[in-house]
Amino acid sequence: MGVAIRTADEGDRDLLVRLLDEAFWDDPVSGWIFPDEAYRRSTHPGLMAAFLDIVLADGRVDVTEDGTACALWLSVPAGAEHADEADGAAQLREAVDPANERVELVGRLTSEAHPADRAHAYLWMIAVAPGRQGEGLGSALMQPVLDRCDREGLPAYLEASSARSRTLYERLGFVFNGRAVELPDGPVMWPMWREPQT
Repeated sequence: MGVAIRTADEGDRDLLVRLLDEAFWDDPVSGWIFPDEAYRRSTHPGLMAAFLDIVLADGRVDVTEDGTACALWLSVPAGAEHADEADGAAQLREAVDPANERVELVGRLTSEAHPADRAHAYLWMIAVAPGRQGEGLGSALMQPVLDRCDREGLPAYLEASSARSRTLYERLGFVFNGRAVELPDGPVMWPMWREPQT
């Protein structure tokens, strides 16, 4: 599939916040964090903006040329400290929704499941506009990074937040690591690892 992809920058921020908000509006984890729909409508974009700002500052955001899909990647060094991720979760909660402990809890639980012993590419989020899902844009967006990982012998990691996304990632070579993240009275997330392929 010929999909034009470029690296996003600060000039794309508004477009990407809208895209992330729309793509994750019905996501099980977003619904768990913000169960009240009216409150989610007002607060969810701020959470997506905070995620995006972190990756624009410290990682890489790839976006399709038409702005209908994006992927947020971070490079994680070997020996990354879980404490740093947990502290980041607390700071995120304070910045986005201080009274909502679920914002922080998701970050703490996923950081505990995040492998720290090997350097890897971390797909923090991938978003496809609701009207374009199922067209292969997500796979096309991920493939160049996965190809680079294969060339460089670098693993990749992510957390699938739905059964549908888990199936997509399995087709791309990711394997569930056997330790699900179970949100209290909420959905399950599946940490997935991909060894470089030859």
